[in-house]
Amino acid sequence: MQGMIPQLPVDWPSLGAAVAILAVVAWAAGWVSTRILHRVISGVTSRTRSTWDDRLIERGVFRRLAGVVPAVVVYLGIGPAVGAAEPGDAVPTPESLMLLWTAVRRVAAAYIAFAMVRAFQAFLDAVNDIYNEGYAEARSRPIKGYLQVATLVAYLAAGVVIVAVLAGRSPVVFLSGLGALAAVLMLVFRDTILSLVASIQIASNDMIRIGDWVSVPQAGSDGEVIDIALHTVKVQNWDKTISTIPTNKFITESFKNWRGMSESGGRRIKRSLRLDMNSVRFLTEDEIGELSRRELLQDYMRESVAAITRYNEQKAAGNPGVIPEIRRLTNLGTFRVYVQKYLEAHPKTHKDMTLLTRQLAPGPEGVPIEVYCFSNDTAWANYEGFQGDIFDHLIATLPEFGLRAFQAPGGSDFRKALKGREA
Repeated sequence: MQGMIPQLPVDWPSLGAAVAILAVVAWAAGWVSTRILHRVISGVTSRTRSTWDDRLIERGVFRRLAGVVPAVVVYLGIGPAVGAAEPGDAVPTPESLMLLWTAVRRVAAAYIAFAMVRAFQAFLDAVNDIYNEGYAEARSRPIKGYLQVATLVAYLAAGVVIVAVLAGRSPVVFLSGLGALAAVLMLVFRDTILSLVASIQIASNDMIRIGDWVSVPQAGSDGEVIDIALHTVKVQNWDKTISTIPTNKFITESFKNWRGMSESGGRRIKRSLRLDMNSVRFLTEDEIGELSRRELLQDYMRESVAAITRYNEQKAAGNPGVIPEIRRLTNLGTFRVYVQKYLEAHPKTHKDMTLLTRQLAPGPEGVPIEVYCFSNDTAWANYEGFQGDIFDHLIATLPEFGLRAFQAPGGSDFRKALKGREA
């Protein structure tokens, strides 16, 4: 029966002219929507006090939406342009034109879906910018990872719709077949699933924030977190290089977060000064008198000398035939007290945190005197300067107590020894 229905001959020159006009109209519609409407919207948003509309402009949400207009014009105009007949017309459209009409409409519909998902991605990026700028908890609760998951889901849905439109099938047909591909999809999106779970755990446990100082030895990274995304965390190291670390590594492997130090207001100093054991001795009367004049040692020397004198007098009253075991002040013990008093009086030590000076076990490298305290300034440069000032002062003070710092012999030491032998 279809072969008996007369068909209109194809007027190719008229068809070409109609398609060209449609292309010009689509281009003009796209130019108007992209240029003129974009300028109008930009002018309106520039007059408002809020910044969320500016973020939409910067991310190109309206520009990407404007890209849908030419495709809509083509989708609606291709039928009249090729003269496609409606179902039930006495003279049907030639098969070649129907194929052209179907193909163009499908491609236009697929492009509309693609343009819409790109606009949706730009919208989510704008939402992330608005959240980071307008909410204080953005540093501790970033949402970039969740928005990336939404973007991924949107692209998957758009992909299904595009394939279904191009194939002329219902998207439900393709979705019904995804169950059989579940295992394959789990394998393909394994890293995405692990990163999503890691992002949820990081956010819920407040493990890292943007701006945190973290040390990740496995990745050779030590610096500041500058971005937390779905798949990766970017860390700017102190040498200004960027380390990109998989998000799930912060769950499966150990790392150090220095945020607690920054929030406490104190940064620990734990360093030892090694002293030559051969320089350790008892203080002479002249040295006791000289050290008793020092501001930081006046109370200690007065109380210690008085207590030692009373103790020794009691011992001396005993059996005259026995040499009593008397007590005496040592230069090392007095120096240890001086270091403690010096740290307690220093304005840059944190007085509400642990502050002590202790003597560690002696060894082949001398007697270690360890300083354990906290600086009240956590800034790196200031902290290092304070720590250096402490030990500069202590090393320079050693001769006043008759002590020497221990160090391995160098070339100058060997030269002095050789000269002494020759002399």
